[in-house]
Amino acid sequence: MGGLRGGSNLASWVVAGTLAYYLWIKPSQDLKREQQEKAALASSPDPFRYVETRKPVADPQVNGLIYGNNDKENSNRRQD
Repeated sequence: MGGLRGGSNLASWVVAGTLAYYLWIKPSQDLKREQQEKAALASSPDPFRYVETRKPVADPQVNGLIYGNNDKENSNRRQD
């Protein structure tokens, strides 16, 4: 086993280390960074999301604003 003798052997170790970095280490770091960014976006509230500011409009049939609501009350009384 030659170890680190000669310039060509040193160059091959540099190439192997560079390939290992770009094939294994850098992609895993990028993946972790993307996951952290997604988690940060999911946890922070969106300032531009839609917020309902008006109260919902009540059903006029239930409130008796449309004719026919009294008939329902009268029919319940007739059944008693």
